[in-house]
Amino acid sequence: MENKSANTMPKLTTGGMGTGPQRFSNLERPANSKETFQRLLRIFKPWRRSLALATLFTLLSSGASLVVPLLIGRAINTFDPVSGTVKESALGRILLLMMAAYGLTWVLETAGGLLINRITQNLIRRIRSDFFDKLERIPLSFFDQRSHGDTMSRMTNDVDNISSAVGQTTTQLLASLFMLTGSLVMMLYLSLPLTGLALVSVPLFMGLTRTITAKSRRHFQGQQRSLGELSGVLEENITGLKMVKAFHRQEGVLAQFQEVNGELYRHGTLAQIWVGFMMPFMGVISNLGFALVATAGGVLSLQGAITVGTVVSFLTYSKQFGRPLNNIAGMISGIQSALVGAERVFEILDEGEETPDSPRVEIIPHPQGELRFEHVQFSYNGKTPVFTDFNLIIHPGEVVALVGETGAGKTTLVNLMTRFYEVDGGRILLDGKDITTLTRRSLLQAFSVVLQDTVLFSGTVADNIRYGKPEASQEEVIRAAQLAHAEDFILKLPQGYDTEILPSSDSFSQGQRQLLAIARAVLSEAPILILDEATSSVDTRTEKAIQKAMVTLLAKKTSLIIAHRLSTIKSADRILVLDQGMVQEEGTHGELMAKKGRYYAMVMSQMGG
Repeated sequence: MENKSANTMPKLTTGGMGTGPQRFSNLERPANSKETFQRLLRIFKPWRRSLALATLFTLLSSGASLVVPLLIGRAINTFDPVSGTVKESALGRILLLMMAAYGLTWVLETAGGLLINRITQNLIRRIRSDFFDKLERIPLSFFDQRSHGDTMSRMTNDVDNISSAVGQTTTQLLASLFMLTGSLVMMLYLSLPLTGLALVSVPLFMGLTRTITAKSRRHFQGQQRSLGELSGVLEENITGLKMVKAFHRQEGVLAQFQEVNGELYRHGTLAQIWVGFMMPFMGVISNLGFALVATAGGVLSLQGAITVGTVVSFLTYSKQFGRPLNNIAGMISGIQSALVGAERVFEILDEGEETPDSPRVEIIPHPQGELRFEHVQFSYNGKTPVFTDFNLIIHPGEVVALVGETGAGKTTLVNLMTRFYEVDGGRILLDGKDITTLTRRSLLQAFSVVLQDTVLFSGTVADNIRYGKPEASQEEVIRAAQLAHAEDFILKLPQGYDTEILPSSDSFSQGQRQLLAIARAVLSEAPILILDEATSSVDTRTEKAIQKAMVTLLAKKTSLIIAHRLSTIKSADRILVLDQGMVQEEGTHGELMAKKGRYYAMVMSQMGG
């Protein structure tokens, strides 16, 4: 039943898709704990039948537990103080009923617990799946503005908090509420005067709970926020440990860690201190109420207004009445932490997404590789424009090199044509079709990209080469590695193409990583090839070998080469010099050198002239 429900469960995300030029937006996050709690309850909908069955088991178990104090009182009343005898037959029946009640309670609690655990694990699996799925659909601008460590903390620590609270408190909360109600009903049945005395403690319980909840919530929020910051500090400093050591920043990094860790310690300590006040104060209030009821019950029994067995039963119920309140108070820490974690998770789930495919999207089965930029306008922050009126035509099979100072807009062009970012105005066309009218999948399949910062994934060397074409044969992988001049170092590895890669380790140099990335692009066989500083980390000898290997490859593709090392682009069909979002110069290497303009100055500067 659960599996079927899980497959049909609607996405947890409720944020709207981005529209038009909008690339990123923060939707309203849960305003308070009540709203967040209601949203968590809605997530349980696919498992409502299992949850209803678990609730029934819990209620029946609590009902069986409620019978026991009444039976204890009846057992005591089998003793006749006048004759000093016990009604053995009646006592025997009562004891059998008590054993049955205890056994039934155990069976029902076990069955309910198993069901709740199953529901909880399904719920958490779905939250994590939808969280990760959401990350795949959020625009890159989100990750540009967020700490990666904080995002990972939300998916791990915050989801774990939800899991712990849901798994540990769902059945306990239901049982506590039912026991609270049932005990009150039984107390009213046994004695109205004693019930009135027992209820004196309820306002004290409620006032204490409200005060401590308000005080602790702020610190639980600070605790989760600091935990995300701490994850970010750890992630960036472990990744950049060599830089930390190279620049002797160990003390500064340690100071930064101690500051964030101290903030986490402060919020965590204050949160637990406030929550820690709950149980002792609850215990004091409960014990005072119990003493008051016991005293009054003793007086009434001496006066003959109530039997001793009834007093014992009432005292047991009064203790049961206070125990759920204590249990609920003890759950406050987990509930508060879970609600804060849920708010942080829902904040990500409500983020704006990439602009969706339009209803009339097309698929280009065999793109030729013509690119047109028509009056393109773009800004990363909405204030400082990168392009105001950019126009460019790249013909199929043409090799175009983009050069210019840092910030001229070279990489931005790549981001726009692949729709990693959306244009603010104008349009970009692939083979005469506006790229916004194409499916993202078919658009991205037209490109193979080699970036300056190469990313390798867990798996073998061969798996990383065939990353863009998983169905590629081993022969195709080897051929791509040979074209990229990567096979020389691959064959020197312990297991060759089957060598396992640890992405975060330094087992491969940056140059070797770029060679693997080039082999990956070669294998994808996309009609448009983008090399963004693709040879910046290889030595001069390897670079020249790659250039020779690329002659055949580039001849069949539309190619864009972004390079600061101008020696790599001499053979390009066209070289564009970008500056301030405009094409300042255009021509072949020879033509631009003859002009003795900006390109000439850049070449001479690199040559030391």
